[in-house]
Amino acid sequence: SALRERLAALSPAERQGTLLDLVRREAAAVLGVGGADGIGAQQVFKELGLDSLMAVELRRRLAAETGLTLPSTLAFDYPTPTAIAGLILDRLDLGTAKPALTPTRVLTNARTDDPIAVVSMACRLPGGIDTPEGFWELLVSGGDAIGGFPKRWQGLDLFNPDPDAVGKSYAREGGFLEDVDQFDAAFFGISPREAQSMDPQQRLVLEASWEALERAGIRPGSLEGTRTGVYLGAMSSDYGSHEGRQLEVLDGYMSTGNASSVVSGRVSYALGLQGPAVTVDTACSSSLVAVHLATQALRSGECELALVGGVTVMNTPALFVEFSRLKGMAADGRCKSFGADADGAGWAEGCGILVLKRLSAAQRDGDRVLAVIKGSAINQDGRSQGLTAPNGPSQQRVIQDALAAARLSAADIDAVEAHGTGTSLGDPIEAGALAEVFGPTRAADRPLLLGSSKSNIGHAQAAAGVIGVIKMVLALENGALPRTLHADEPSPHIEWDGSGLALLQQNTPWQRADRPRRAGVSSFGLSGTNAHLILEEAPTAEALQPEDSQPQALPVLISGRDEAALREQATRWADWLDANPGTPLADVALTAAQHRTHFEHRAVVVAASTADTVTALRSLAEGRPGAGAVVGRPVASGPGLGVLFTGQGSQRLGMAAGLYASSALFRAAFDEVVEVLDRYAARPLKEVVFADPEGVDAGLVHRTEFTQPALFAVEVALFRLWQAWGVSPAAVAGHSVGEVAAAHVSGVLSLDDAARLVVARGRLMQGCETGGAMASVEAGEDEVLAALAQVSSGRIAVAGVNSPAQTVVSGDAAAVEEMLAAMSAAGRRVRRLEVSHAFHSPHMDAMLAEFTAVVESCELRAPRVPLVSTLDGRWMGSDLAPGEGVRSPRYWARQAREAVRFLDALRTLHDAGVRRFL
Repeated sequence: SALRERLAALSPAERQGTLLDLVRREAAAVLGVGGADGIGAQQVFKELGLDSLMAVELRRRLAAETGLTLPSTLAFDYPTPTAIAGLILDRLDLGTAKPALTPTRVLTNARTDDPIAVVSMACRLPGGIDTPEGFWELLVSGGDAIGGFPKRWQGLDLFNPDPDAVGKSYAREGGFLEDVDQFDAAFFGISPREAQSMDPQQRLVLEASWEALERAGIRPGSLEGTRTGVYLGAMSSDYGSHEGRQLEVLDGYMSTGNASSVVSGRVSYALGLQGPAVTVDTACSSSLVAVHLATQALRSGECELALVGGVTVMNTPALFVEFSRLKGMAADGRCKSFGADADGAGWAEGCGILVLKRLSAAQRDGDRVLAVIKGSAINQDGRSQGLTAPNGPSQQRVIQDALAAARLSAADIDAVEAHGTGTSLGDPIEAGALAEVFGPTRAADRPLLLGSSKSNIGHAQAAAGVIGVIKMVLALENGALPRTLHADEPSPHIEWDGSGLALLQQNTPWQRADRPRRAGVSSFGLSGTNAHLILEEAPTAEALQPEDSQPQALPVLISGRDEAALREQATRWADWLDANPGTPLADVALTAAQHRTHFEHRAVVVAASTADTVTALRSLAEGRPGAGAVVGRPVASGPGLGVLFTGQGSQRLGMAAGLYASSALFRAAFDEVVEVLDRYAARPLKEVVFADPEGVDAGLVHRTEFTQPALFAVEVALFRLWQAWGVSPAAVAGHSVGEVAAAHVSGVLSLDDAARLVVARGRLMQGCETGGAMASVEAGEDEVLAALAQVSSGRIAVAGVNSPAQTVVSGDAAAVEEMLAAMSAAGRRVRRLEVSHAFHSPHMDAMLAEFTAVVESCELRAPRVPLVSTLDGRWMGSDLAPGEGVRSPRYWARQAREAVRFLDALRTLHDAGVRRFL
């Protein structure tokens, strides 16, 4: 088919882009959307209103366009334009080698003893805490996040100090998350109606998971289709509980909105993750059990990355009422972990998310490792004193199993973040189990330090375990163990003497020493399931040395789903920079450019300092972007980016001098290119480019023999810098001598061959006859050719076709002047160009034979990156045959002599869907 033939000439990335445009265009027609731009590449068709009849029509239209037989379930099995484009590409079978199907579970290369790295964390905790840094501030300051009942319970008349009062709670404080109803559903592609039926627990894990990934430097969208696992602890939902009443509220979304299984599944769906999605409910130990399962999956190769954590939101006060009957709560809502005043649990809400990878993978990928999980274990109480009663021997066993899994002894552990609910029964049992494991071999001057963050924020139930992990990771990072509150007097029910335990009654330094620091984290479930985990400090990473100097100005890119979100982001970034003024601006710019999702509404502020960046961001937030800011939306997506290389005339003395001084990457690339050019040039190029403006050599950069290799060096070095920043072009093109640089970066010419060619080109053109002229005419090629036919005073030719209304002529000075007079008389604007020679005209004929001989000595290879000719507008890819196009010496002779058809090259790129140019 014509489509197959057109795709065959493109690279794999270009094929995918072309088919993506096709699918979006046809979907827009079926859905009645204004155009392809209204359909996101990753947008689920159902979210756009696609029904079964529309799905049939979409399949029919795509089958007609592609000539393929497509499955009847096309739009359901392949729910996004990207997915359908990928299917069509596979079905067209263009001869591209397809990756072999790999099993979901890869065991062959897995290391079962590989530690697991914590590479990021995110949290939502009582007291308005929404970052790990905020949590640490609370812990180290001895803060208490317990407060009164949340607004959502107002009007329920819950409090009664009598524990036996039916339907009442004798406690009226706890650790609560406010504003759990504030959720940006549209951000995650969720309709308002569905969002209203979603348990806030699902909303929280979506937000925290997104944030955790971005804090790891991972764009969430980049994980689509990967074996990323989601393991979350969550207990049964009490959101929208109808218990047989108000059945009219069941709207088709309540089942998924309240299902525990969907807590993890929702994250996988929203991000397109294809690893395991598991929701764990073992009550209070849920999130630590989830961590245990995730580490096993990572070690076995079942997933490559894992989002792990837990969440609890008390939508109703049922737990407070229930535990009032059991008399199991602290009247003031506070957990007095291991304290003499311990009088019951203090309930809390919270959400914590970790991003986990195998340590070897994290180190390979250059991730910042916060801590390492050395080992973990889970078990069950079995038949104990009661269904919900804790069991000391079982707790001992799970700790011993975790130590064995970590291949460590009890003496290797410095501290334990305990379950520590603050009950008069549970705390002594837990302390007794710890003493049995750690006490016998403990030196008297080095006790096991015991604490619990429940004393600060309350018992967050299913999220408690992961919150304990976050606390201990923060303690390792900050070199201190925070004190446990409400424990000035330790519990008299615990045998402290000789136990090997010491309660953290004050902040205690915990610095790196001669051996790794390690801590245990315990979590015991109401259901009898126990979990224990061993954390170790992160391996010492080699500090990266900053460059000696930084660029004078740097761009900081921010974005949002809409204009309001963009302004809010500007405020948040400004606030963060105000609070962290010592952060290098280069790091901020890098994070914004490469490690954040770029949404439709974008802005970039360019500034030379953090203070200037803050000022620019605040102006942007107020809706008045300054001179250093650009606000807009990206052009329509297509097969990719086109990189264009300029020709002679753009040179200037000292070009790229600032970049050469400030960027080590550019400097290294420029030096490499110049070193090769200097083998063939008449004098060292750096002396020409960076000559003293007042010196005798200041004008050499404008001599063609030096101009062309100098431009080549700057352009190639710039391209290498862009490559290092992640720029990957779909195609390249070059104007006149710029095509030599394009040919080199596309793979047609080696650096040595390109250097010989461009130096010879400049030298030979410099030696051609002088006295010619060139001029720019504001007219199309046909009009200019008609005028040229009337010129009688000498040789003249079209030298360049740059746009539909801009043409360059070149030749004998008298002929050019005659041409300009005629065009001026016709009302056309004209401009004579400052040149030394009449390039791309008969004046170049004398150089062609010798130049062709130079080209014949070069190896001309097929482009690795497609190159679009500015000689004839031809698209040339990896299938270009020897002797064809840029692989022919004759091509390069013609390219030096004939017109630069830049307009034709741009039209070819545009027809291929390329809309963005650098």
